[in-house]
Amino acid sequence: MLYQVTHTTRYSYDAPVSQCLNEVRLTPRTLLGQRLYETAIQVEPKPSSFDRRTDYFGNEVTTFAVFEKHSQLTTTAISIVEVQPSVWETKSSLPWEQARDLLAKAPDDSLLEAVEFVFESPFVPPGPELAEYARPTFPPGRPFVEALQDLTHRIHEEFRYEPTSTSIEMPLIAILDGRHGVCQDFAHIMIGALRSLRLAARYVSGYIRGGPNTHGALASHAWVAVFVPEIGWLGFDPTNDVMPSDGHITLAWGRDYGDVTPVKGVTLGSGGGQIVEVGVFVKPIEQPPAS
Repeated sequence: MLYQVTHTTRYSYDAPVSQCLNEVRLTPRTLLGQRLYETAIQVEPKPSSFDRRTDYFGNEVTTFAVFEKHSQLTTTAISIVEVQPSVWETKSSLPWEQARDLLAKAPDDSLLEAVEFVFESPFVPPGPELAEYARPTFPPGRPFVEALQDLTHRIHEEFRYEPTSTSIEMPLIAILDGRHGVCQDFAHIMIGALRSLRLAARYVSGYIRGGPNTHGALASHAWVAVFVPEIGWLGFDPTNDVMPSDGHITLAWGRDYGDVTPVKGVTLGSGGGQIVEVGVFVKPIEQPPAS
């Protein structure tokens, strides 16, 4: 599928700010099964500086600064990206305990790279409650991939999708207790449950094509990638109870939301509040742009 993705973030300030410094992760990744044709990031007011770099996880980061007084800041990213249907390898009898033990030994480079996603991170702290939640899905000897599919399904069935019902500052245990939230919450729950068993899971941000039974299409979306030895990274979307395919567009990945925040920054010169509006539009298109 070929898409045009438009992601707009608008900050409206109660009082004018004198300057701001920002970084955004709004450029879709180029990877197996996903091709980025073009991307453009527009900022209003016009930035005084505009730079690009690649972060530790290989995500493209755009940084910019505005040094004039302004009451509103609008960032718009427009990308043309093609995504091929995914054919996930799920026929694996590897028990989950063996996957855990292989990660602990890290006998090769791929396992060594995955190990850093076993440990806690700022938005996914450890807790016995997460291990308790994971336990029914991971009985002794159960095939790892089968357990991952079951955990994805459980979160989808047991948690209510309720936009604006939570915030990123809400503790993960409160999400677990309340059993409601949005895609980033469900991704963090799944990651926390897996890490409680010393399994490697990372947070993936991106977009999802809208549909009658699809959640998360009106803003940036989030799902989980899990490292399965002998297969590699497999994707799971607990919000929609699917394995990502050509309806999912990958922006960035990291340990949790903090590593892949689409837009963040600091402002100076205003003591007032602000209103943040985010709009995402994923539109299938027929033809790629001319070379």
